[in-house]
Amino acid sequence: MTTQPLENKVSAISNFERNLTWWVLGCIAVGVVLGKFMPSVFQAIATIKVAEVNLPVALLIWLMIIPMLLKIDFSAMGEVFQHTKGIAVTLFINWLVKPFSMALLAWIFIRHLFAGFLPVEQIDSYIAGLILLAAAPCTAMVFVWSNLCNGEPKFTLSQVTINDAIMLFAFAPIVALLLGLSSIIVPWNTLMVSVVLFIVVPVIISQVLRKFLLRKGNAEALNATLKTLQPISLSALLVTLVLLFAFQGEQIINQPLIILLLAVPILIQVYFNSLLAYWLNKKLKVAHCVAGPSALIAASNFFELAVATAIALFGFNSGAALATVVGVLIEVPVMLSIVAIVNRSKHWYEN
Repeated sequence: MTTQPLENKVSAISNFERNLTWWVLGCIAVGVVLGKFMPSVFQAIATIKVAEVNLPVALLIWLMIIPMLLKIDFSAMGEVFQHTKGIAVTLFINWLVKPFSMALLAWIFIRHLFAGFLPVEQIDSYIAGLILLAAAPCTAMVFVWSNLCNGEPKFTLSQVTINDAIMLFAFAPIVALLLGLSSIIVPWNTLMVSVVLFIVVPVIISQVLRKFLLRKGNAEALNATLKTLQPISLSALLVTLVLLFAFQGEQIINQPLIILLLAVPILIQVYFNSLLAYWLNKKLKVAHCVAGPSALIAASNFFELAVATAIALFGFNSGAALATVVGVLIEVPVMLSIVAIVNRSKHWYEN
């Protein structure tokens, strides 16, 4: 869900971000090993919670989310009127296609086609995790992807800002609706607490801090702070993954096929939504610099929120938490492949 201030457009993806998949794989290995040999330590961490929300993980999620939200200028909402067609396409995909297509794919693959290869007691939880992943649009590096395909930064900023605003009141009802349709009991109180903790509170903190920094030293102070916080944000993500896989370690060792099976509906859903958004933009004669980021935003997920909500609703050991983490695992290579498709098809798109 990250956006870059207009005055400091990202110029290139860093080596760390480009190799994020390898860092994630490393965290998986470390987490599995630690969970195998130090189970009591991670069981103790799991008990530090309030209202079923784990406090250490909540702190890590805040460290991930606040630097991302700090980049967003909510006053840029006025930019929406310059790109109405592209925004309409992305909103249609994000809120009317994506969550429901994932629910359908999860039902087809997890409940039926792959059911014989999955633990029966976790099937509902896997479905829930996939739905949580699809119901939260935009990811931590969406502006990086937009920059790599020469996307229009004002469009990306406006689109992400609108998605953030919609997410405040639409995320919980959509998740509850789809989980209910999947015959899963939804603890509404916990879900709403998660939305407040992982969207409302970070938004307030980030915007107060943003105004303070801009008032103190204009854009230079803001950009200096963002540069300092970026490695902290990514480090918090990696530490969270270590914790998650420490609790999932035994299951992964016993059934490594689960990760591959969970990746199938995620991959289908990501490519389907991105290509549909790209095609619709072409039909509406939207400029390529808008269609590219539109396709990328349609494909991406706010996995930080999905992971946090999965943990809050179903716990560290749940299939839901594992399903959302699989989304993190494949995020970078998949998004880079979509960037390549957008760039290489520019001639086709403009003809």
